[in-house]
Amino acid sequence: MRPIETSTSDFADLRRNGTIYVDKTAWFHRLASDMGRKICFLSRPRRFGKSLMITALKEIFSGNRELFDGLAISKTDWKWEKWPVIHFNFGDADPTSVEAFDRDFGPNVRRRLESAGFEGYDDARSPGFNFGNAIDVLSKENGGRGVVILIDEYDAPVSHALSDLPRAEAIRDRLSAFYSVMKDRTGSIRFMMMTGVSKFTKMSVFSCLNNIVDISMRREYATMLGYTEEELEANFDEHLHEHASIMGLSYEDYRAEMKRWFNGFRFSPSDPTTVYNPISIALTLDAKETFFRSTWSSTGRASSLMNCLKRWDMLAIDPERTKNVTDQEFDVTNLADLKPIGMLFQTGYLTIKDYDAGLYTLGVPDEEVRQDLNLLMAGVAADESVAWASSLGAKLRGCDWNGFFAGLKSLYAKMAYGSTESSVHENSYARCLSFLLAGSGFRFTMEDVQASGRADIVASHVNGVFIFELKVGEPVDRAFAQIRRKNYAEPYLASGSPIWLIGLSFDPDSRLLVEAAAEPYFTPKKEDRQ
Repeated sequence: MRPIETSTSDFADLRRNGTIYVDKTAWFHRLASDMGRKICFLSRPRRFGKSLMITALKEIFSGNRELFDGLAISKTDWKWEKWPVIHFNFGDADPTSVEAFDRDFGPNVRRRLESAGFEGYDDARSPGFNFGNAIDVLSKENGGRGVVILIDEYDAPVSHALSDLPRAEAIRDRLSAFYSVMKDRTGSIRFMMMTGVSKFTKMSVFSCLNNIVDISMRREYATMLGYTEEELEANFDEHLHEHASIMGLSYEDYRAEMKRWFNGFRFSPSDPTTVYNPISIALTLDAKETFFRSTWSSTGRASSLMNCLKRWDMLAIDPERTKNVTDQEFDVTNLADLKPIGMLFQTGYLTIKDYDAGLYTLGVPDEEVRQDLNLLMAGVAADESVAWASSLGAKLRGCDWNGFFAGLKSLYAKMAYGSTESSVHENSYARCLSFLLAGSGFRFTMEDVQASGRADIVASHVNGVFIFELKVGEPVDRAFAQIRRKNYAEPYLASGSPIWLIGLSFDPDSRLLVEAAAEPYFTPKKEDRQ
């Protein structure tokens, strides 16, 4: 089997190492050949192949044909001319302070311009002045035909600083001045591609380059990054079959479960095709463990989202189905008033589920993202760490009721309710609990509809079934009475798993969890478990 790359996003290294590359060069050829759309912007979540795309484009415009043998672009009429390529990656800029950014930004720009062949950098002038000068000089040296500019993670310095708005705005202003030098030089630009997680529309690059084309949600580029079902099968067939065998699943069951875990990202309102997160596939098929687990979050989380979550009431968001979302809610014009729905979408925690008459329905892409998001939301709602929230799930799985209820009371005591709420309804308490359950690996149903009523939450795990009934202003014994009277546990007896009934009682004035208890409903005999 050909090896899987997990540690580099450099196209040349990947091809020289002989690792699997899912061929996306037909899209890159279309981009590079379309002179009507020669200045482009693409937004995608982190670790979704943006840097690999940028480095592939760099090699295409550098004329390195040998790296593309056997790929789609090698079968086209591409001329393989060598162009001057200015390649920036601002993911390594230091945003910890404005002073640190200023100190490192100039040398970073100098290195990148010199790598492109520009030899006249003037340390006494601003990075923007030198950038503009480099465009002029390199284009002239290229016979006036222009230069290629590739900017990866253009928004990273601002995103990393969003926890401190004055700092974020100061860095944004510096980057805006830097990008603005392209305004009067579009005639000297043969091709430009800029990528990022978020589209900060007040960045001057969007206001001054009136011919920039945002292809982020264009139908023809919906599957340019990420893997379709067909691409996964064609490129990873041997790895997939081996992993299915290791997991002890039939191939059909294995593929269905893998799709549930990792495929669900949709990037166009007019193309319903969904794709797999490429880093998740690489890490999962490289490790080939006996179970699926969340891998995306192990590579880090979007700093823009982490910095903004602190300011939002997460209980107001239903991540499973957010309806009637307009294009305006994706706007991130004002750093001080970022839209939570837009940021969750752009960072990959929400994706398009449906689109009709200008309105989007958004939801969580897949199980991997669901677990990570719900742990984040549980932790943020209670101002606690993700690790602490995860430990509560472990206590529930182990039926450590003293530890679970103590932690749950702490969670609700610190829960960040919206400042404008006059009262907190039962579903707000339930939603916070659902975040915790989903993030800890439980499958659950809120308001589980049955013949005789609706159970508040039914959660299942290999350890058992847990039926929750929540009461506000009523004692916990009424929760148990309702569960038994309406036979909420009856549909789950056939599973043969242990069944626990859990009652939670909240005080409507203090908003605290004041009483909690668990009762066993069904415990299988020892011989039944064998």
